[in-house]
Amino acid sequence: MIRKIKTMRLLKITVLALVVFIFNTSCFKDKDDDVLLNNDVIEINDFVYKAMNGVYLYKSKIPNLANDHFASNEAYSNYLNSYATPEDLFESVIYQREVVDRFSYITSDGVALLQQLDGVFKSNGLEYLLYREQGSDTKVFGVIKIVLNNSAASNKGLERGQVFNAVDGIQLTVDNLNQLLDKDTYTLNFATYDHNNTPESADDTIIPTSESITLTKEIYNENPVYLTKVLEVNGKKVGYLVYNSFTADYNSQLNDAFAELKSKNVQELVLDLRYNGGGSVNSALLLGSMITGQFNGQVFSKLVYNEELQELNSNYKFTSTLNNGATLNSLNLQKVYVLTTNGTASASELIINSLRPYIEVVQIGVNTRGKTQASMPIFDSPDFGPNNANPSHNYVILPLIANSVNKNEVLVPSSGIIPIVELKEHPATLGTLGDVNEPLLAAALSNIGSMARNLPQQTDAMEPIENTIDAKVIDDRMFVDKSFKN
Repeated sequence: MIRKIKTMRLLKITVLALVVFIFNTSCFKDKDDDVLLNNDVIEINDFVYKAMNGVYLYKSKIPNLANDHFASNEAYSNYLNSYATPEDLFESVIYQREVVDRFSYITSDGVALLQQLDGVFKSNGLEYLLYREQGSDTKVFGVIKIVLNNSAASNKGLERGQVFNAVDGIQLTVDNLNQLLDKDTYTLNFATYDHNNTPESADDTIIPTSESITLTKEIYNENPVYLTKVLEVNGKKVGYLVYNSFTADYNSQLNDAFAELKSKNVQELVLDLRYNGGGSVNSALLLGSMITGQFNGQVFSKLVYNEELQELNSNYKFTSTLNNGATLNSLNLQKVYVLTTNGTASASELIINSLRPYIEVVQIGVNTRGKTQASMPIFDSPDFGPNNANPSHNYVILPLIANSVNKNEVLVPSSGIIPIVELKEHPATLGTLGDVNEPLLAAALSNIGSMARNLPQQTDAMEPIENTIDAKVIDDRMFVDKSFKN
C-alpha cells in the first residue's frame, strides 16, 4: 500500500493548531543532548520532510514536496535514506536559497532556539561592525555599534564608537576574525580611527593603542526597549525610541515606554530600528497600534499562506489592548520617522510597510534587508507543536510559512525598502544613540526642525564585512506566535 505522507485536511488542522501554541522553555539543554546517532537520522529526515510538505510557503516550487511525488513507501524510504543528515535534506527542499528563501532555518538545538525567541542568548553585550582597513585586502578592524544594557560590556564601561583591530593581541584579518571573535572569552585590543581631517575614507588609518579589555559571554536576557528619550526641537517635543527586537515577552515594557512618551505629550516620534532584525508579528502589530491609535479594528497587515493553505490567510488588525487586556498607550500620530540599516529586517520592515497606507513614514538610513516572509517553529510531534515532541532528538525547523503584506497586498521587496533620506553609518562618525548630533537622529531632527549635524561627515561609503558571529536566530526573521489575529 502506498504510504500517505499527510492528507490536506490533517495538514490544515495541524497548522491551525500550531498558531495558538505558546513556545516557552524553562531550562537550558544539556550539551550531552547534542549527540545524534546514525540510526536516528532517518526518523529525523521523516520529520523534516513531512513538516516541509505540510507548511512550506514555496511547496509548489519544489517537485519533491508534491503530495503525489512518491509512488510507494519504498520510494519514500529510499529518498529519506539518500540524505546523510537532516540538514542535507532540509537544504534540498529550499527554494532558491541565495535569491528567494534566504531565511528558512534548521537547528539541532531547539531549546536554545526557543530561548532566543524569548530574548535569551549567550552574549558579552557587544554588537559591532567589521571593516577592511583602507589599503589592505586582509586587515580588519571593528567598531562597536551598540552595547547592550546591563551586560558584561556595559558593566565594564564600553561604548558605541570604540574601535578595535586585534583580539588577544592578534591582528584581525578576514581569515581569522571568526575564530577570534567566536570564542566565549577574549581580550579586545583597542585602536583609534584617524580620518586625517578629510571627508574621504581612502586616507583613513587605524592606529593601535595600548588599551585592552577582557570580556566573557554569558547567558543574557535582552529587554529590546533599549532607550527612550524626549527631545526639544524648535518648541516641539520629539520622542526617540531605540527598539532592538520584536520580543513578545517584552510587550508590556514597550507599552511602558509609550506611556512615558505619551505622558510627556510628544508631538513627533523617531523610531530607531537600525539594529532590529525582527521577531513577533503580534509585537509589530502592537507597536503599530501604539504609534497610531486612530485606526483600531482596521487591517494592519495580512498573512498569506501557500496555495494549499489559503483558508489560513489571516488579518492582523489595529488594536487598543495588549494580550493581557491592558490598554495600549497610543500616540495617535500622523507621521513617524524610522531609522534603518541593512540589518533592519522582517518585523521591522512590516512596521514600515504596514503603516504607510495609513500615515506618513519618513525612513532615514539605507535600504532594509528585504524580508517579507513569516516563519514558525516546527517540532517533531503529532501536530508539529512543542507538546509531545519526540524526546529522542532536539531538532526544530523554522521554515517560511507565509508572506506578510500590508492592507493593500503590498509585499516588502526582496531588495529592501528604500529610504526617503539616504544616510549610511560610518565608523568614524557613529556618535552616541540619543544625542542630537548622532548623524541619523540629527537627519530626522533636521526634517522636524532645523538641527545642524555637527559631526564630521564622509562623502564616500564604507561597506561592512558580512559576518554571522554571535548571530541570533531572531535576526532576519518574523514569527507567527500565540497571539495570531483573525
